[in-house]
Order: sequence, then structure tokens, then C-alpha cells
Amino acid sequence: MTDLILLHPPSIFRFRELTCFMGPVSDVIPSTSIFEGYPIGFLTLSEYLTRHDISVRIVNLALKMLRALSFDAEHFTAGLSAHAFGIDLHWLPHVDGCLSLAAQLKRQHPDIPVIVGGLSATYFRDELMRDYPCIDFVVCGDSTEEPLRLLMEAIRSGGDFKQVPNLVWRDNGVVVDNGISWIPDTLDHVRFDYSHIFRMLVKHRDPVGYLPYANWFEHPVLAVFTCRGCLHDCSTCGGSSSAFSSTCTRSKPAFRSPQLLAEDIAAIAGYSGVPIMIIGDLLQGGEEYAETFLKAIRLHNIPNELAFEFFQPPSRRFVGLLEESVVNFNVELSPESHDLRVRRAFGKQFDNLELESALESLVASRCKRIDLFFMVGLPFQTYGSVMDAVAYCGELLNRYGSKLLPMIAPLAPFVDPGSRIFQEPGKMGYHLLYHTLGEHRQAMLMPGWKQRLNYETDWMSRDDIVNATYDGAEALIDLKLRHGLVPAADAREIKEHIAMARKVVALLDQAGTIGPDLAKEIQQLNGLDSLCGKRELDWSVIGKRYHLFKCFTALIRPKPGRTETVSPPLSGKTSAAIL
Repeated sequence: MTDLILLHPPSIFRFRELTCFMGPVSDVIPSTSIFEGYPIGFLTLSEYLTRHDISVRIVNLALKMLRALSFDAEHFTAGLSAHAFGIDLHWLPHVDGCLSLAAQLKRQHPDIPVIVGGLSATYFRDELMRDYPCIDFVVCGDSTEEPLRLLMEAIRSGGDFKQVPNLVWRDNGVVVDNGISWIPDTLDHVRFDYSHIFRMLVKHRDPVGYLPYANWFEHPVLAVFTCRGCLHDCSTCGGSSSAFSSTCTRSKPAFRSPQLLAEDIAAIAGYSGVPIMIIGDLLQGGEEYAETFLKAIRLHNIPNELAFEFFQPPSRRFVGLLEESVVNFNVELSPESHDLRVRRAFGKQFDNLELESALESLVASRCKRIDLFFMVGLPFQTYGSVMDAVAYCGELLNRYGSKLLPMIAPLAPFVDPGSRIFQEPGKMGYHLLYHTLGEHRQAMLMPGWKQRLNYETDWMSRDDIVNATYDGAEALIDLKLRHGLVPAADAREIKEHIAMARKVVALLDQAGTIGPDLAKEIQQLNGLDSLCGKRELDWSVIGKRYHLFKCFTALIRPKPGRTETVSPPLSGKTSAAIL
């Protein structure tokens, strides 16, 4: 019997039956609007637990449901057998999927404990345990590999749950919070080892269950993390410094050593030519950290395209070091707005001169593409400000050319729990429309994405946010067409999708009920890109997608021992507290 089955649910559990216009919530990320991409934490949890003799299976249930209408999720979960089930509630849009799946598993397997974890689960842990008896445990915090190991050992042996850090549970019906005390100050005890996923999918004979997201074969990318935690405090982000502090009691980021990070990337490049995303600004760890990584990665001579994200524009000097150290690279920057007042209120303090200096350096380097992300729904932002941001993109394209790829997307569907705006909306000029986990679950089941938004601002109503999103996207598509960034046929297709989306939004406003014709339009539109094409997000595969001999070598490689296990200093109270 498998010890733990980790299941990733769709955002809306009955998405195949319910008529919900999802809207442009996933146009600038790889997954579809049901968010079938499971968190990278599933990889580190599975590898860590397997290394410690706890058997784990990952099931991307969302993807199984998406790929085949004939797939019966209820029949599938009824046939599962394990010592425990784990469900992620990391991103709040998964609230309905998580709770519905938990209820289904508990109904089918009343004696098997259901465990929930993730940032949103951590934030709403009290409500989860109070209102949802189908959930037996919430594992809290940003680093749950070791707490989950201890919990699984307690479940298998009938041990004492009071000794498991970061755990919320019930003791004879009374909710007990053990406190978040496992807060590792380094990520060197986890591994971003995708060969582990390859071994597990062969072991369980379930390639679909392990596939990262629906169109991974068409748009492949793998990722590694530099850290958990953040030094920056973007006002809507549940992964900001203040959110990590209040939700996970983390006072500073935990970094993976630059040498191990480079080895993670080299290992991926050893058996695959797919692009690799380095998530988390290297410069958060300081210049010495970032430069040590570049020296280490240079020795490996990685052929794959590497994508780096920067929270602040990198200096000319650092761009030069990047070019010397990496063969193929791309960069992601998120100015959010052209307007300094908006950008600074959001939490980013650099000005346009700093941004443009970085762009100039990157364009002059071997960098292949610079993705620039702008957002709709920010503090002090008006409809006119959104359109001015698009005009600024035009200025940048005129000045720096086609290496730039600007994107615009709404802050949707939710302001993140734990963020500064979620905690103090009035102070930031926001009006939160949903507050509890249950309210957000009901919001996810609303017929349209406008009704699903959990906020308005002093400067923009939900109608304004929707109109600015579509108008801004349409104007940006015209700019991209003019600069040769998208083919004419693709631009025409996206504009047709935007026109369809506008029509659906208007019909949802007018209709008291959704008739069959409107339902058909919504179902068609949910499968289409409405702000930009997924192909715009592609990075190149260099060489073979998979080196089959090396994949086979990884498959037969002996199981790794318990190396790199650390016992970092613990923070917070270790004694259990009755809620």
C-alpha cells in the first residue's frame, strides 16, 4: 500500500458540469483556467519523503479530468488505497476543488486521514478545521517536508500528533494548533530532482498523473527555486515578506545554496533540453550569492534556455556577468505599471530610468527575450492609467525592439490572503467583497470572472477592471502586430476571442439564467486564449527534449540515501495550543 497519495484538484471540482466563464485568469501562465498545474512543492515533498522510506504517489487529478471527459473522478478516487491522502490548497482559486475533493475522499474512505497544506491552507487553517470535518490535518508553513514526514510516521505507527511541528489537528473533537516551529533557514535539505518524477511515473504507470500541466509537451518548462520567502513586500502578494511573516512566521527568506542550485539545473540539462525557469530573484540573496551561482553554472556550460526573473532591474554589471556565464537566457521583469505612484504603492520602488537602463543592457546582450508584465487592478490605477501603460509599452518597443515581449493581465480572481491589501484593504483604497474561505469558494462558482473578483478599488469598479483588461489587451495586440511579435493570424484570432469575451460578459450581466446557447459559448471560450497566445510564452527546447539513455540511467539509478537532511534552528512555540 502507498503511504501517501498527493492529489492536485482543479480549481472548480465540477468544472465539466457547471457553466462558469473563467475569464483571463491564466493567459500569462502555462496552465489552463482550471489551474491544473500542481505546485512544485509536490516534487520536493515526494522526493524528501521517498528518501525517508515513505512511499508517495502524485496524482494530477485536475489534468486527468481535463484530458478525458470519460474519466470518472469519483470512481477513480474510490479505488485509491493509502495510509493518508494529501491535497494542496496553496493558491486560493483551488478552494472549491480542495474542499470538494476532501469531502469526496472522506465519504469514500472514512478511516483514511485527509491532510491539506499550502499557503492558503495555512492562512485559513482555523476555518478549515472548524467548518470542514472532512479535513483531519492541516500542515502549515512554507516548508512542510519534515513536518509531513513526522506526521506520516505518526499515522503509520499510531504515534503522538502533539510532537509534530506546524500541525493543526483534532484531539477528541478539540482543535489543537501545535504552532509553526519548523522554519528551516536554508533549502539545502530539499532537492529539485525531476528524475524522481520520472521514476515515480514509471513505478505507478501513470504519466498523466505526473504531467505538470495540460500542454506541457507543446510548451515545456521545468523550474527550480532559489528560496522560500521574499525580501519584497508587493501589496497584493501572498508570498510577500509581510505575508510570509504573518502567515508562516518566516522573518527572512531561506535560500538554496548557489552551488546546489547550479547542480539542480545541470542535472535537468543532463536528461532534457527543455527550458528551465529559475524562480526567485537571485539578487535577493545578495550580489555574492548571485555571482557565486553564476560562477558555478558557468562551469556546467548549460545548453538549455534559462529564464531568470528579477524583482528589481539588474545592473549593467550584473547583466554582463550573466552573459559571460550563461549560453542561452531570457529575463522576466514585472514593472506592473508605467506610473511610479502606482508602482510604488504596489510595492516596487524602482523608477523608469532604472528599468530602461536594464532593458538597454539586456537588449545589447545575448539575452533572447525580455518578458515585461503589467497588471490591471493596482492601487491608484485608473482605466486611463492602464491605457497609458500600454502606450508606454509602445514607446519601449520603439526604443528597444522586438526582444521585448510586453504582457498585460488582471489581478484575478483574488487579492491573495495574507497580503497587505487583504489584511488592511481600506488603508490601501480597496474594498474586499469576500473575506472567508467559504465566501471565496462561493465566488469561484459564480458564472462570470467579473463576479468572481474579490475586490474593487477607490479608482476602479469591477466593470472598469474588466473593460481596462480587454481594451488594454486589444491595444497591446495591435502593438505586437506592428512590431512583428505576433503573426497577423494569431493577432486576429486573439482579437476575435476578446470580442467573444466582451459579448459573454455583457450577456452574463443581462441574463437572469444561462441558457444552452450562452452555455455553449462559455464552454468554447474557456478553452481559448483571450489576452495573448500561449505560443507567445514559449521558450526554445535546445537539442532533444529528452535524452532517452540518460532518462533510463536515472530510472535504474539506486535509490538516494538520506543525505542533505538538516535540522535547522526552530522558531516559535513548540507546545500545542488549544484553539
